[in-house]
Amino acid sequence: MKTVKIGRLMLWSIIVLATLSQCRKEAVVPTPVDPVVQEVKNFVWSGMHDYYLWNLQVPNLTNTNYQMLTTSSANYQRNKDSLNAYLDKFTDPTKLFNDLLYQYKVVDKWSFIEKDYTIIDNWIAGISKTMGYDFQLYYLNSTSTDIIGVVRYVLKGSPADLAGVQRGDIFAKVDGVQLTDANYTANLINKESFTLTFAKVVSGIITPTGKTASMTAVQLQEDPVFLSKVIDVNGSKVGYLVYNGFTSDFDLELNSAFQQFKTAGVSMLILDLRYNGGGSVQTAIYLASMIYTTNTATLFTKSVYNGILTPYITTTYGASYFNSNFTDKINTTAINALNLKDIYFIVSGETASASELLINGLKPYMNVKSIGTNTYGKYVASLTLKDYDANNNLVTTHKYAMQPIVAKYANSLGVSDFVTGLTPDITLKEDIGNMLQLGDENETLLKAALDNIKGLKSLSLTPPSSLANSRSLIARKDLVQFSRDMYVDPQKLVKRNR
Repeated sequence: MKTVKIGRLMLWSIIVLATLSQCRKEAVVPTPVDPVVQEVKNFVWSGMHDYYLWNLQVPNLTNTNYQMLTTSSANYQRNKDSLNAYLDKFTDPTKLFNDLLYQYKVVDKWSFIEKDYTIIDNWIAGISKTMGYDFQLYYLNSTSTDIIGVVRYVLKGSPADLAGVQRGDIFAKVDGVQLTDANYTANLINKESFTLTFAKVVSGIITPTGKTASMTAVQLQEDPVFLSKVIDVNGSKVGYLVYNGFTSDFDLELNSAFQQFKTAGVSMLILDLRYNGGGSVQTAIYLASMIYTTNTATLFTKSVYNGILTPYITTTYGASYFNSNFTDKINTTAINALNLKDIYFIVSGETASASELLINGLKPYMNVKSIGTNTYGKYVASLTLKDYDANNNLVTTHKYAMQPIVAKYANSLGVSDFVTGLTPDITLKEDIGNMLQLGDENETLLKAALDNIKGLKSLSLTPPSSLANSRSLIARKDLVQFSRDMYVDPQKLVKRNR
């Protein structure tokens, strides 16, 4: 995976750790600082100063006493000492990073730092240690602390698949222990091997079905192109695609699915993003081009960077640098474009970031209809920052990496900042008591789309089950730090010359 290289020479200055012999002689000798920790803190502050979207709103990133671009050696040393005094307040780089976030957990709910960059690399590649099934947890009823889990999809060939787990299965116990809102983390989330006990639920009563599944987690790379099929609707060919993540490793497979749609003569598309929390901005551009056009002169999305990068990019590369147009190739492979006029999106509260970028970016050009519930509301993207030395080599003294928010996106009409998400045209919840297989034409949300295409005024849906209004506790993807992230292709973001 490519990442932006935060080199020592590209930052405001290299804040070189002074050895004890170079420190000022004082009566009280300060406690020695771990040189690696100091190196990481320098990396954190410098990277956030240069790239963080809200850097100008963070006093400790804009403090003029910390800047060292000056010809005065006296000021240089003074500012260096001032910055070091600030950094010395933190013994943990993670606490420093959090201190530099703008309204942490209020405005910026997404930026994060990891001690081992391979965790981020694997996330971007869709690799994780998993049993291969996605689920959501619900309270049994309005007064109980007992919870049940509902399987939403299963990866082919995964431990869950091999154990016979299917979409719609309901589990209540793990290793014989009833799940509650107090014990699910220890019993379900933090274990890498266990046995699920499945049940049916009627009027709040859990009855075991006799089915169990014993599984052990393995390292898997999830294929986000979960399902593609062509459905005949009143003589027209409608493509249906379940797409669960904008994972760049599978861009060519996504393109192959569109080749099948193209060969079949698809004239309309239903794109199911109900479980898609986002991913690569570049993949979103590819997918938009597959759907609408490969005209490279047509604008898809516009990006906004911070107050330091924006004038630098504008002066150096011109204002067009902020525009991302539709494209005709994935590297050297031609994109299979359907050139559609109509598209349906199936969405939910887990439809986020790159998914919302796609929907928002296509709205100015297509007849876009969405079915489901309000999307998540994330229009900003992050960037992986690793620490590189002056020779552009990845440092070996530590493995810290940051994933700060660096840009926000708007469509060609300037629409952005949808903090409460995108509102669907047809509001409809997934009924966990009627979980037909994805792709089944009677599955609740797909049927709603097909009915609308057919022009039916009243949707002939299955009556809601007794679990239709169950109170959700949490979904598996809510437990993954990266599940709703959208990230910028590092090649798109320039490095500032200092």
